[in-house]
Amino acid sequence: MTATAMEAGPVRVGLDRSWWQRHGNTTIVWVSRLALLAVILVLWQIAADRWIDSTFTSKPSDIVRRLAEWSGDGTLWTNAWITVQEIVYGFLLGAAAGALAGFVLASMNLVYRVLDPFMLALYSIPKVALAPLFIVWFGIGVHMKVLLAAVTVFFLVFLNTAAGVREVDRGLIDAVRLMGGGRRDIALKVVLPASMTGLLTGLKVAIPYALIGAVIGELVASNRGLGYLINDAAAQFDTAGVFATLVVLSVIAGLLNVVVGLIGKRVNRWKPLDE
Repeated sequence: MTATAMEAGPVRVGLDRSWWQRHGNTTIVWVSRLALLAVILVLWQIAADRWIDSTFTSKPSDIVRRLAEWSGDGTLWTNAWITVQEIVYGFLLGAAAGALAGFVLASMNLVYRVLDPFMLALYSIPKVALAPLFIVWFGIGVHMKVLLAAVTVFFLVFLNTAAGVREVDRGLIDAVRLMGGGRRDIALKVVLPASMTGLLTGLKVAIPYALIGAVIGELVASNRGLGYLINDAAAQFDTAGVFATLVVLSVIAGLLNVVVGLIGKRVNRWKPLDE
């Protein structure tokens, strides 16, 4: 082997696969999802006012009409933007604090063992019960919803990150020590990359909880936001309005999941492919 070939590294041979071989499984999954959704909506539309009372369940056509109405007069965009800000700020704040606390505390075995039961006890408190207390502390403004969402996210990210740190292969740590690596090398080159799976799991699980925290705050005390729209629609027995708001919340959660998924793919590029 020549020096030039050795410097070039391993030879990469591209596989001559068709478009279907590369994207067939993904296409089948997405087509199946859309087909299932279409069947559910069609059955719902047919069943409304035939087999079930649409006063209580509404129907897809009424929900679409309500979304169009709210979009036209700006009600949807104004309130959705407020809730999105609360969700994003709460998620970022809670995720950053949870990831940092999980990484640092789980790296200190004695401290983690002392604090673990207290963290689990705090995590077990229903977040709905914290809403009145947060109103007393922070008022009914945006800050209260952001902090309620952040607290909800914090414990999920903390627990998953801590679990990822504590499950790092001890053999890797010992190997780095044998090669002369210090605590900094172990933390940055072994523990941090290996704990990313736990962190990303925590982030994915926390997305709907960030949404729940923000909406709970709006339901308890607010005159704007998607939680307020749900309250207002329910007070008027407008089930189409309630379902329309739930659709918007589902879309927001889906978009946040996509963002976290893209981040996960970028962070985990060092891992071997499943296929």
